[in-house]
Amino acid sequence: MSAQNFTKLFEFFSLIGQLKRVQRTGWVLRQVNAPESVADHMYRMSVLSLLADTSSGLNKEKCVKMSLVHDVAESIVGDIAPADCIDKVEKSRREKTAMSHITSLIPEEVGQEMMQLWMEYEDQSSAEARFVKDIDKFEMVLQAYEYEQLEEKPGHLQEFFDSTDGKFQTDTVQGWVSELRKIRGQTSPNPHFSSPHLARGRSHNTKDSATVHPFSVDHKEKDS
Repeated sequence: MSAQNFTKLFEFFSLIGQLKRVQRTGWVLRQVNAPESVADHMYRMSVLSLLADTSSGLNKEKCVKMSLVHDVAESIVGDIAPADCIDKVEKSRREKTAMSHITSLIPEEVGQEMMQLWMEYEDQSSAEARFVKDIDKFEMVLQAYEYEQLEEKPGHLQEFFDSTDGKFQTDTVQGWVSELRKIRGQTSPNPHFSSPHLARGRSHNTKDSATVHPFSVDHKEKDS
């Protein structure tokens, strides 16, 4: 590999790494403590994509790849939110320009695949794109619920639930949302979340960390 090619590749590595430092704008504006990064969001989306129902014709591998690619442009343009007052056309133009640059830094075959996945997601032109879009919205409301629990503020982030109401397209994710809403309506602040540092600062080798998740209390109550 030539020095010039590695310079481009290193820029790609750095841009992907930047996603770990771009905080999700919605949480920042709501002054959530230690808001997640775009990379955090895409990571859980990718894992949730493994649950794609292949019997319905979905390509699971494609869903995982699309989840990993769909917000990559934010490494350059940032996480543009409605509060930024940038219309959809301009937002799309900025992101497409960013994606064109990012994909130009890597081997052509890989770059073309990334751009194709990104465009497919943007255009919502396939069943996989619609499934991943649902996961995108579901991951957001799940995170909102977790922040409510962490900060002991039930219902505090209701607007995120309201913004997605009626917008889920796939049966699988509609089912997840329905169950999440039931759990959210039944729970008070989770004692395992009483201090935010429990979920973010402790070693995963500690006994306490094994119980740090928003559904542990409900499951314990149901089993008793």
